[in-house]
Amino acid sequence: MVKRSRIIAFLLVVLLLGSTMGVTTTGILKDIKLGLDLQGGFEVLYEVTPAKKGQEINKETLASTAEALDRRINVLGVSEPNIQIEGENRIRVQLAGVTDQNEAREILSTQANLTFRDANDRVMMDGTDLAENGASQTFDENGAPSVSLKLKSAEKFKTVTEEIVKMAPNNYLVIWLDFEEGKDSFKTEITKENPKFLSAPTVREIFNQNTVSIVGSFTAKEAKELSSLLNAGALPVKLTEVYSTSVGAKFGEQALNQTILAGIIGIAIIYLFMLVYYRFPGFIATVTLSIYIYLVLLIFDWMNGVLTLPGIAALILGVGMAVDANIITYERIREEIKVGKSIKSAFQAGSKGAFTSILDSNLTTILTAAVLFYYGTSSIKGFATMLLVSIMLSFVTAVFGSRLLLSMWVYSGFLNKKAGWFGVKKSAIHDIAENYDTIDLPTRWDRFDFVKVRKLFFITSGVLIALGLVLILVFRLNLSIDFSSGTRIEVLSDKPLTTEQVKAAFEKQNIEIDDITLSGANNEVVSARMIGVLSKDEIAELKSAFHNEFGTDPSVSTVSPTVGKELAKNGVIALILASIGIIIYVTVRFEFAMAVAAIASLLHDAFFMVAFFSITRLEVDLTFIAAVLTIVGYSINDTIVTFDRMRENLTKRKRLKTFEEIADVVNVSVRQTLTRSVNTVFTVLITVVAMVFFGSESIRNFNIALLVGLITGVYSSIFIATNLWVVLKARELKKKGTIQTVKEKRKYSDEPQV
Repeated sequence: MVKRSRIIAFLLVVLLLGSTMGVTTTGILKDIKLGLDLQGGFEVLYEVTPAKKGQEINKETLASTAEALDRRINVLGVSEPNIQIEGENRIRVQLAGVTDQNEAREILSTQANLTFRDANDRVMMDGTDLAENGASQTFDENGAPSVSLKLKSAEKFKTVTEEIVKMAPNNYLVIWLDFEEGKDSFKTEITKENPKFLSAPTVREIFNQNTVSIVGSFTAKEAKELSSLLNAGALPVKLTEVYSTSVGAKFGEQALNQTILAGIIGIAIIYLFMLVYYRFPGFIATVTLSIYIYLVLLIFDWMNGVLTLPGIAALILGVGMAVDANIITYERIREEIKVGKSIKSAFQAGSKGAFTSILDSNLTTILTAAVLFYYGTSSIKGFATMLLVSIMLSFVTAVFGSRLLLSMWVYSGFLNKKAGWFGVKKSAIHDIAENYDTIDLPTRWDRFDFVKVRKLFFITSGVLIALGLVLILVFRLNLSIDFSSGTRIEVLSDKPLTTEQVKAAFEKQNIEIDDITLSGANNEVVSARMIGVLSKDEIAELKSAFHNEFGTDPSVSTVSPTVGKELAKNGVIALILASIGIIIYVTVRFEFAMAVAAIASLLHDAFFMVAFFSITRLEVDLTFIAAVLTIVGYSINDTIVTFDRMRENLTKRKRLKTFEEIADVVNVSVRQTLTRSVNTVFTVLITVVAMVFFGSESIRNFNIALLVGLITGVYSSIFIATNLWVVLKARELKKKGTIQTVKEKRKYSDEPQV
């Protein structure tokens, strides 16, 4: 009898969730903050150094500097800036959506140290004599913009003017901003057409007042900016840019649109595949995957997270990974149906059998994402955060959500004797009376002996590794400025460009470019790289000139040699820590032999990604490190599912006495999980390929790295990790004679022991 109440409950739950998602999704998308790579803006990492001799840079100094920077950002009117203190002497500032990046850069880095000096450069007053919020933009008697200053003490100003009057004919009160001791002087600057000081009025009488006007060749905007800077206060330290990146608004908009299009295409193909291959459970998967995407965006909004371009890539990639848990469960259920169990019993056994595989594989991926978050910077942290949220929510939706929704139909009785709804043919189902075990089920891979040809796999990988090492030594890696230091400039034009045209534009700015690459459908995108770091003034001039010539602001990134070395070091440390963590986890959950085999296959995957980038001369940047660690997490995911099946089959055997038994465990386990491995890699590949062909140019190399890693990852999981375990177990068998695969429980007795 069919319990219609459960089906009605399912429909109501889906209707309620669907309507909630439909009503609230638009609001969530509007509320999510976009990173500077999606809406334009800039990020700068400052090294903090003393402004005066003997000054100490400590936590209090860094905190007060961060506060001063925050006050200056308020002047710009940028909402929700991100200011972080890093290490012992650095501050990172991120301003997404800032319209005038040159102005923002100038306001942030200008020390704004106001001084009033005599003609001999002796300090008479400084910024501390200014009343709180005492600067304002005004107009002089001729209607020209000026800056009015209100002083704390009229008496002090009287004393200063008394002293200046006596110095005639050099009775100047010189007003300076950021006077540099030992470098600047009034006598030198007065001879220049555009002197560095703000103003140098002649004092012919004593003033007993608390107001001073700075009159110069200001525009109204410049006068307003100066008054705002003076009100924000001088920086207590000196700031030096060691890393910066700026993205034009048009670049960000294009990247967002392209990546969303790639995501829609990739996810649509995954939905279609699940429906065609897994039938009704595939429909349940599409429902829970839709809920998963909604929940990821909702949680990210609640976290007040900043969505970056790699973050969107992580969300799209997460869909491919989320479907993995569904595939593991559905393949298990199909196996149980094939041995003759009822739909209800198959659902219960399949769900239970899949749980440990899903848990282990997700925990190892979380481990690598956590390492990536700790050692990543800016947009990479965004990728890692989104990946962490995606993995945890995929576990909840795929394990509990899918199970709950499918159970409503299973326990209603509607699916009884409808194995076809699960994609299982009647001819493949055995009678329960045959007492068939899932280990005995035939697979489409039965004619393959994966262990017998292990030497072929080892030799193939060995030769490729040796060849790869030689090629890496010869070609080396095409390191981006993230690791080698320098400047990268990207230009987006509204018309097709040529290399000669771009070179000519750089020559006008006296900038020597080492490498120019044209891309885009009509060669409208230019990526140029140069050795050496452009100063903020050079960047400002470049942006202004290129905006006039190409119609949009270029994106400019600079990395100092010190930061480049640190980024490279952190990338290596992240990979080592992730590997150590995986060894410990797999050893505890499985055994040491499996941990060694898993790590060897992971390093195998990472090496091939490096070798591929060396041969193809693709640029290796920070996102490449993110791709390597993502593949480390995903590849171990695939390996663990195979190892989990091996552990299950070893438990059934209880002991191994011959090499043939070791080989049989591996062959049977690989055959049973190979379809799952192919399907899960296929779903992730769909999303990655969609991002390679339809996604943003900015993260194309990242997606290519993922593509290479996924292909080598499935190869190493099936053919390298399992066969390395065979080799290690064969050695153990040689030493012990028999290998116990199940720990026998001690038998306790109250009988006296002799």
